Amino acid sequence: MYGFEIVDKLEKIDEDIQRDELKYHSKRVLISKEFTFDAAHHLHCYEGKCKNLHGHTYTVVFGISGYTEATGLMMDFGDIKEIWKEEIEIHLDHRYLNDTLPKMNTTAENMVVWIYEKMADALKRRDTGQQERVEFVRLFETPTSYAEARREWMELE
Repeated sequence: MYGFEIVDKLEKIDEDIQRDELKYHSKRVLISKEFTFDAAHHLHCYEGKCKNLHGHTYTVVFGISGYTEATGLMMDFGDIKEIWKEEIEIHLDHRYLNDTLPKMNTTAENMVVWIYEKMADALKRRDTGQQERVEFVRLFETPTSYAEARREWMELE
């Protein structure tokens, strides 16, 4: 059986832990954040169900790496959410993707590269010193089908 202990005294900065102890390591780490959006699209030059106008509840998963700063954080999850909301989601959620994205066939394969590029550009503009970079983006079109863009593939071009 597991015991339960009530904390009697919360650890205090500069008393119980010193500021120079907050950062445990100097390794690159990856954090991940997931979002969903609903959108409609259709595909050109395709003979299948997706040639007709239809919609999906998409899921996007970002993997972002970097180095921690003095408090042990690499990037706040809220900052990823802010970039998503202000720079990416506005073009996607409850939209007709054929109108709101650049000229392309709105396949998951094309869309995941566009999403990767938008996040990568936003991270470059941050210039926090943590060397944040997108490692991967996964775009799920259904719960079991996704396209992925990875940094090593994107940098080959």
